[in-house]
Amino acid sequence: MNSQQAKHIIVTGGVISGLGKGIAAASLGMLLETKGKKVTIQKLDPYLNVDPGTMNPFQHGEVFVLDDGTETDLDLGHYERFIDVNMTKANNSTAGSIYYEVLEKERRGDYLGGTVQIIPHVTDEIIKRIKKPETIDPELDIVITEIGGTVGDIESLSFLEAVRQFQQARGRENVIILHVTLIPYVGASEELKTKPSQHSVMRLREIGLQPDILLCRTEHEITDDVREKLALFTNVSPNAVIQGLDAKSIYEVPMLLQKEHLAGIVMEKLQLENVVSDISQWETFVGHILNPEDEVTVAITGKYTAMVDAYKSIIESFIHAGVDNRCKVNLEFIEASDLESDGKLESILDRVHGILIPGGFGPRGIEGKIRAAQFAREKKVPYFGLCLGLQVAVIEYARNVLGLTGANSEEFDEASEHPVIHLMLSQHHVTHKGATMRLGAYDCVLKEGSKSHAAYGELKISERHRHRFEVNNAYRDQLEASGMMISGVSPDNELVEMIEIKDHPWFVATQAHPEFKSRVAKTHPLFRDFVSAALQFKNK
Repeated sequence: MNSQQAKHIIVTGGVISGLGKGIAAASLGMLLETKGKKVTIQKLDPYLNVDPGTMNPFQHGEVFVLDDGTETDLDLGHYERFIDVNMTKANNSTAGSIYYEVLEKERRGDYLGGTVQIIPHVTDEIIKRIKKPETIDPELDIVITEIGGTVGDIESLSFLEAVRQFQQARGRENVIILHVTLIPYVGASEELKTKPSQHSVMRLREIGLQPDILLCRTEHEITDDVREKLALFTNVSPNAVIQGLDAKSIYEVPMLLQKEHLAGIVMEKLQLENVVSDISQWETFVGHILNPEDEVTVAITGKYTAMVDAYKSIIESFIHAGVDNRCKVNLEFIEASDLESDGKLESILDRVHGILIPGGFGPRGIEGKIRAAQFAREKKVPYFGLCLGLQVAVIEYARNVLGLTGANSEEFDEASEHPVIHLMLSQHHVTHKGATMRLGAYDCVLKEGSKSHAAYGELKISERHRHRFEVNNAYRDQLEASGMMISGVSPDNELVEMIEIKDHPWFVATQAHPEFKSRVAKTHPLFRDFVSAALQFKNK
């Protein structure tokens, strides 16, 4: 498209939260790409946090980190995995960041002493965010904007008002509304009920927005009668009432929406040429997910296991790696603190074929993670450490192989006699917690002949980071002399980025978060090789 402005699709949600707007947006983006369109997706969240970086994973799930270091909502992980495009800071905004910008302008005097109000000042800033991706990349054809929350929430009102103004300015042939709603099934009367969706659309229309497409989440097929009824009471054409059936895998969703001709309807409403698309590669990928030839069990030893969305990218990376290895990866989420007693450790870990220790913050469960790393090292069980998973592996090795009693991280014991993990020098004077860690993409140089080098197939790589603590260089020589390989370092050789155990079938840990870069189109090589090692361990 180039000289023309991008077309926009606004995705809203109604009735209840958690209907899968993010998956719907990502799936639609993928289908539009198969029609030859350059697409990006962004998320506007109505909560007042500036970003999710300091939010408890139990509340918000995973914090997804971008190459540029932005801490974002987990939906951006779905966007990247589905459309295979690197997101940037422009792809995620919160009400907090928007209000912060408006207040900064007021303090600078940008409003020339005028009264600062929701309309026009906040809504103008929201509209600026909606348009931002196309100002960064003029080649974009379509921008999909997901509005967080549910229609009717007081927090969302300013966002929906901004959408109304934006649509009025650009025209309905350039900005369309896709409303995701729920059609509940009442078992007693064996009926699908449309009333909640009618009321949700009514709330939208009160704000001045008329949905162009209804995407109806449902457990049962929607009959023609139900479509006609919804169309009548919501003023949406019957062919634009789309069913979103529950799926066994989120990766089935694009295929289900393809059967409903969603992308074609969008193209017509945006007055774009509706070319034929081919999703056969995606169908092959999903076929491998649903029809594995083998299976393995991997333990994820973490501290947020009661909220598995805290490990969303790890879960998806294992699905990708399972496809590459033609197997199903069964994940057992194990609360790290449960491994701190002798009785439970072996009974829990004896039945798994691989152990992964993910990132995390704070001392709770650390001794359990250290014991899990020891179990994997001594029993020759494939081990994969991510961020904190590298740090606990170093602590365990220092204690039990080097004999450094009390070895620890300064995060957990500031007075440790052997702080084998210590606070980065640049972090010593940090007082604010938000966006102050080592964040985003950093280069790493791999050791030739290492398992990491074999996985990546190249010696210089880039991975995303999110941490404050590093391996203490004062202990590097001791660690290497006793059998731990420093298999990846920063280009200046100052930071340990990856480690391996030489006398072990597959024991690899990284200071980074490789789960953030695994895609449907390209499985992350470390996850792929870890699952391969787990299969070999199981079938040896």
